[in-house]
Amino acid sequence: MPTVQELQNIATQVRKDIVRMVHAVQSGHPGGSLGCADYLTALYFQIMNHNPQNFTQEAKNEDVFILSNGHISPVLYSVLARSGYFPVAELATFRKLNSRLQGHPTTHEGLPGIRIATGSLGQGLSVASGMALAKKSNNDSSIIYVNMGDGELQEGQNWEAIMYAGHYPLDNIIATIDYNKQQIDGNIIDIMSFTELRSKFEAFNWQVLEMNGNQMQDILDTNAKAKAFLGKGKPIVILMHTEMGAGVDFMMGSHEWHGIPPNDAQLENALNQLPSTLQDF
Repeated sequence: MPTVQELQNIATQVRKDIVRMVHAVQSGHPGGSLGCADYLTALYFQIMNHNPQNFTQEAKNEDVFILSNGHISPVLYSVLARSGYFPVAELATFRKLNSRLQGHPTTHEGLPGIRIATGSLGQGLSVASGMALAKKSNNDSSIIYVNMGDGELQEGQNWEAIMYAGHYPLDNIIATIDYNKQQIDGNIIDIMSFTELRSKFEAFNWQVLEMNGNQMQDILDTNAKAKAFLGKGKPIVILMHTEMGAGVDFMMGSHEWHGIPPNDAQLENALNQLPSTLQDF
């Protein structure tokens, strides 16, 4: 099992992959991808029970991860490649014609690690609820993980799924909200604000935790706490406080980097901030 320092080193390389992928095609979403790099690294390299060498759609006796906010596909592709689902060299095909690594994850190309097409915001938790119910019906004690954006919670379908999962209850779900308070048009509070997010989930019979999504030890500790609540009558949600663009100073905290690629000079600046001994693609 990797140490915290080793996980941090992997997350740094993942961030390096993200900026290089988005720069190469001058298209993609770097801000949220960078913000979630620590969490997805921890998830795939330590927290989740999964088998990169024998990927199946059924995921029998395996944990499943759904990236509901599929526009941050660069971070998912990097983590999938570096944990062994497909060759790291394939990251160089990101968003190119006939690539399996499109702007939003899709299933029709048969990319290992992808079980549902995502990026039409608001749908991931509904799919996760169906998968969680199937796991329970099959007496499979594995976990369904789903990551959602905070701006995505403005989609009404989320709240139907939150109500559904809390009612039945689907206590084999661990959801995370990427709570960076930014969306493509600006700060959430200016676009369509919501208050008392914790109490909202609690009102729908969810167990609520909070963590710093850019602090590796806190990610590991909070997910250990989350697992302790599995099977106890409530789905679990972690309000994951992250920084948009985390790891690259000129991108941090600004909604403007939601979907803008770096230019050549900005790429060089970003790479200088991301020292890594791992091999590039």
